[in-house]
Amino acid sequence: MRGWLLGEAGDTDYGKLLRFGLLLHLLMGTRVKGDAVEIIVLGTNWSISNQNGSFTLPANQTLPSGIYSAFHRTLAVPNVLDAYNDVDLRWMAYDNWTYTNKFKFDVDHYKRVRCFNLTFHGVDTVAEIRLNRQLLGRTDNMFVRYSYDVSKLLERDNVLEVEIKSPVWAALARARALDAANRSVPPACPPERYHGECHVNMLRKMQASFAWDWGPAVPSMGLWKSVQLEMYEVALLRDVDVDISRNETHWNMHISCFMDTKGKENFYAQLVFYAVELLNQTVVIDTYTSKPISYLAPVIVFDQAVPIEEVVAWWPNGYGDQKLYPLHFTLNAWLDPSGPEVRAKTMSQKSLRVGFRTLELIERPAPDGRGNTFLFRVNGLEIFMKGSNYIPSHILPEQQSPERIAYLLESAKEAHMNMIRVWGGGVYESDYFYDMADSLGILIWQDMMFACAMYPTTPEFLASVSEEVRQNAKRLSHHASIAIFAGNNENEAALVQNWYHTYHDIDRFKAEYRELYLGTVIHELKIVSHNGRPEPLVSSPSNGKASERDNYISENPQDNHNGDVHFYDYFKDAWDPNIYPRPRFASEYGIQSLPGSYAWERTKGNDNDLAQVMGHRQHHPLAMVPITTQLHQHLPLPLPEDKDYDEALIYFSQISHAMATKVETELYRTLRDTEHNTMGALYWQLNDVWVAPSWSGIDFFGNWKLLHYWARDFLAPVAIVALYDRPTKSLNISLVCDEPSIDTKNLNVVAHIHLWSQLMPRNSSTWAVTLRPNGVQYDKIIPIKDLLQGDFNEHNAYLEFQLRRGETQLSRTYFFPTNIASAVGIKDPELEFEFTSKICVDTPSGKRNSLSIAITVKYPAVFVYLELQLPYRYRLSENGYMQTTPIHVVHVIIETNTCIRIWRKSNFNIWTVNQFMH
Repeated sequence: MRGWLLGEAGDTDYGKLLRFGLLLHLLMGTRVKGDAVEIIVLGTNWSISNQNGSFTLPANQTLPSGIYSAFHRTLAVPNVLDAYNDVDLRWMAYDNWTYTNKFKFDVDHYKRVRCFNLTFHGVDTVAEIRLNRQLLGRTDNMFVRYSYDVSKLLERDNVLEVEIKSPVWAALARARALDAANRSVPPACPPERYHGECHVNMLRKMQASFAWDWGPAVPSMGLWKSVQLEMYEVALLRDVDVDISRNETHWNMHISCFMDTKGKENFYAQLVFYAVELLNQTVVIDTYTSKPISYLAPVIVFDQAVPIEEVVAWWPNGYGDQKLYPLHFTLNAWLDPSGPEVRAKTMSQKSLRVGFRTLELIERPAPDGRGNTFLFRVNGLEIFMKGSNYIPSHILPEQQSPERIAYLLESAKEAHMNMIRVWGGGVYESDYFYDMADSLGILIWQDMMFACAMYPTTPEFLASVSEEVRQNAKRLSHHASIAIFAGNNENEAALVQNWYHTYHDIDRFKAEYRELYLGTVIHELKIVSHNGRPEPLVSSPSNGKASERDNYISENPQDNHNGDVHFYDYFKDAWDPNIYPRPRFASEYGIQSLPGSYAWERTKGNDNDLAQVMGHRQHHPLAMVPITTQLHQHLPLPLPEDKDYDEALIYFSQISHAMATKVETELYRTLRDTEHNTMGALYWQLNDVWVAPSWSGIDFFGNWKLLHYWARDFLAPVAIVALYDRPTKSLNISLVCDEPSIDTKNLNVVAHIHLWSQLMPRNSSTWAVTLRPNGVQYDKIIPIKDLLQGDFNEHNAYLEFQLRRGETQLSRTYFFPTNIASAVGIKDPELEFEFTSKICVDTPSGKRNSLSIAITVKYPAVFVYLELQLPYRYRLSENGYMQTTPIHVVHVIIETNTCIRIWRKSNFNIWTVNQFMH
């Protein structure tokens, strides 16, 4: 490869300006003459109509778009996420819909352009595309970018039509074709309780759009990403991958610049690479100014080293900075060996940001001598991965907005998460999503979009999957946040555990599994195989590298001694740490809860019964039984016929949800330095797509449930944990510290004994402790009988443990030795509250109202829960807390469009467990 460098200016602002000037001079020089590729975005003036024309939206629709969103916004069709509309509006998914755009084009002005490329970045899903009555092609994969050469079809007046087929009928037709060939793949349909549609695994579409146990069936159709007319000479720069590795003296960037070309001719190119914060010179790759690039493999690959001392490393959230370096690439591509013509549209550009870090998945022999570890090491530091699983931010793909994404990821960061898993039944997220993850330090476990099903392996299906994986891997791979790819969600476990009755033809299903994931998905991921990222996993859960000996279909993919596990058990006591596995890495676990009361009021409709709407939206095959089973073990749930039952069910479900997830997560955190060497805990799930019973910590409107408030504490970098060991009737006191270095001086633990009947601790003891940096200090094992003596017993008292530095509290946890419903001494706390301050300020997105609420009690208030009764997103300083002092102040921030000048007590509801004790 031949390269040459420009400029030797220093790192001053003047030097940067000088280098930029040299870059412009270079781009304007005779070697690279030419104009920029031009792109016309066809984002407006779309009309939408159904097959018989009975429903039509005028030509004022904009992209991104989907039929449910467009008709709700324009024709006052009800919101598909309200009341029973997931079923009542299903007729929209049974029809075919056509998007039409009539646009003018100045043919004479662009007559010297060689290539006109019409690119659809996201069509949902099965469609025919026509330009001026000529068929351009057919789409069948919403995750694929489709491009068509329209050079011979453009006219002064153009009609572009995208006829989208009903995904429900398209899926059924494909299923019937497989049935006829005796090659059907299960499951045919979701459980009846989902109110869903069948055969979603026939389509390369968001798998959750036909219903899931946490979401509605909203079989979307539309143009969920942009449509662009690209005008260029021969090729344009589409994606850039930067594979970063490090040796003792340098970081190296192995850079691959992927181009799109519609022509069938080899071409010439020059690439200019500019990294203002890293290099004192501009890099020019001119190897291909005389040696043509093959149109069959249009890629330019080169390496660029940077001295280690010039780079600030990128770290996950909680471990350091997230320094990102901007890189800029300009491609000049032409056909004629003598060089590009003047004014030819030969130049395209790509800008991105990269973080310099190493990341390894360490699978070495485990400390217990059974199997392998499964842990991530970043920049040489072994890091416990803590976080959650992410489903699409909206069930309608066109509404997965940057604002929703930013809010969810920022909420994850605020709860100290350093990894989230993008689950395989949703979508490959937007560039914005991964840019945000990069900047927030949130590592991404990236599933490919296959979940809980067997899939076809017809040549057409595999070809579509190959293109899907290639495109999305190239687009995502440069991000510092991408930690690992996984081929699918739970499909190995589903196969070998006979979830979908595959045993009758198990050899065929195993062969098809390997053909899809090993022969197609993993094979294509090798295009972006990285030094700075582990080899992809074939499935989750799996046995990691130990799966290789089984050719990636293991008898038990949930082996606690290898890889990752998913764990759910709805009938054992979820507050008891003894029921949980001791895995190497827990990548899914959780229980359900209900969104807050006011969220239900916003969505159920005025004339609908709350209990019936809840029942309709409870998609768990066992209905509410898993929730109520947990509540009856710990909390005073009223009888279903009692007037306060629904209110208690909602409130108590969030307490139990938060407590169970806290206990399980704390257990995994404390196992890191044991023989089990557990090094990851990603609970299910972060977010919601509608108001319904689910596993989420944040509801559909963006309001935190108790789980997410508590997660700020149980995922904190420094935390005290008190877990009950049932066999010995003891508490294991552990001190978790994720910080690589920490001051261990002047640390102590204070153990308070509280009576349920009286404010303030009734007895206390203190002992000195230390912390183990980036590890767990196993402090004490204390028999319960040694703590609760004399006037204190398991029924009238509970325990509080604080980790302090001097008098400053670093962390706090509680232990409740009995079922709270049977606790002795709980009484009406006589709770009152007042607003003590009110402030409203402007923000870029609206108004921010800040309130302080002083809550007073005369007796201990159990799990004080506040909920705003207005349709706004809000954030509390804490929620679901134990109030053991006479007065406690909670701060709340409410996001509104206008300042609210008058606040009434009726704007808030406050619950305590006390009020349900009869």
